[in-house]
Formats: sequence, structure tokens, C-alpha cells
Amino acid sequence: MLRVFITGSSDGLGSLAAQRLVRHGHQVMLHARNPRRAQDALAACPGAVGCLVGDLSDRAQTLALAHEINQKGPFDVVVHNAGLYTGGYRRTKEGWPSIFAVNTLAPYMLSCLVKPLPLRHVFISTVFPNDCDPSLHDLTWQARGAADFPDIQAYCDTKLHVCLMAAALARRWPSVRANSLDPGWVATKLGGWNATGDLNAGIATYLTLIEGKGDTEAVSGQYWRHSEVQPLPIPEVGDVTLQERLLSELEQITSLRVPAEGEVKGQPASH
Repeated sequence: MLRVFITGSSDGLGSLAAQRLVRHGHQVMLHARNPRRAQDALAACPGAVGCLVGDLSDRAQTLALAHEINQKGPFDVVVHNAGLYTGGYRRTKEGWPSIFAVNTLAPYMLSCLVKPLPLRHVFISTVFPNDCDPSLHDLTWQARGAADFPDIQAYCDTKLHVCLMAAALARRWPSVRANSLDPGWVATKLGGWNATGDLNAGIATYLTLIEGKGDTEAVSGQYWRHSEVQPLPIPEVGDVTLQERLLSELEQITSLRVPAEGEVKGQPASH
């Protein structure tokens, strides 16, 4: 039995994966951005052990969520599933676009703060990361501003960020399996109901990485689709210098650093 925490699990793939995990006998802690969505999450997955609340576009709430995760933990697996797609800039209190705060900063902050290290970090990427900008220029969009904000471009950039993050954490933490996955273009609220991808294959990929099926225990820092390792979405994901540059910039933005493995290594819940 694993103890699993899944961000953004009130609906969509996060909720569907949670339901499947509960049926497999695992303990699943859900997450929603507000109390109303938490009720929706628990109604959809009544076998979950609970639902933590925190708006990941709000830095203070993300910090509080990390503290609560540690109080409720330890967890064997953390799944960074929450994500925004379109909807414009939606400026946070810090002036960042919400897409960047939810899709990039929140996974980074939780990775830095959740203790002890889980067995696995699973980062959700996308089907089209080749539309992203690998320059890492102006991560917070402060120079470019909110005018004519290209939300799809920004979304793709954040999905590159989590691929880089997974690869970097896999190097930094040899005892942890950190991978990114592309669930495919599937029919969910985020993907749209006209999506043509295989929903069950997307859920199966979640479960493959969460449960550590097959050869996943020997693989870290890779990009997965249809429960199999794929070529990196773009070659830059394998660039160690770019990985480290992203971590350095996120450390400057958040004032949080990725801890050394020895600082936070402990016994996950299943041990």
C-alpha cells in the first residue's frame, strides 16, 4: 500500500487516477484549490483519506499547503497534477501570471518543502511541449507584461519547466524516482471534450509511475507516454546546464532551494 498525494485532484485525470488508486488499495490524499472544490473531490473519490485545500496561484497558500502535507505525511508519492491552461494572465499578488505560479512555481515549491523525500515525484507535462521556448527568458513575464499574453505559449513553457525539473531532481536525488509524463490529448475539462486521445491510456501512465510498475524503479528523469519511456520532448530537456539554470532562477524567485538529499531523506510511509 502506498500513500499518495495528488495536487489538483478534484476532477479530470487527477481525480480519475485517484479513484483507480483507491480501488487498488492505496491511501490517497486529494487536493483542491478551495473548500467547494474539496467537496467535489471527495464526492468523486469517497475512498480518499481526505482533501487538502490551497490555491496554488497564491504563494502563501502554497507554503501553507506544504506544511499541511508534511503534517499529514509522510507520502510515498507526490503527483504534481494541478495545472492551468488558458484564461489569460490572471495576475497573482506577486504580479506573476497564474499559469506560471500554478504550473511551475507550485511544483518547485512543494518539491523543495515536502519532507521526508517521497519515493517518487511525478510531474504532468503535455502532448505538445515542442511549442515551448527553451530560452527560459523572463520566466515571470515581468518584462513582457500582461498585454496580449499568449496563454497557450505560456502553458507550453511551464510544461517544459516541469520536464526540466524532473530531470534535475532525478540527478540531485538518486534515491527518488522523478519523472514527467504526457497523458495525451484526452477528453477532460482541460483537454476539451473533443479530444481524441485514449483516456484510459493516460490514466494507466499515471498509475505506472505512481505504483512503480515494471521497469519504472530503474528509470528516473525521463519523459513517459502510454506507460513507456519516450524520447525527450525536446533535446534541451537533457541539458544539465539548462536544468540547473531553471532551478537557480526558481530559487531566486521563491527564496526556496532544492535541499540536498541527505537533508531531507527519511523513511517514506510504506517503509
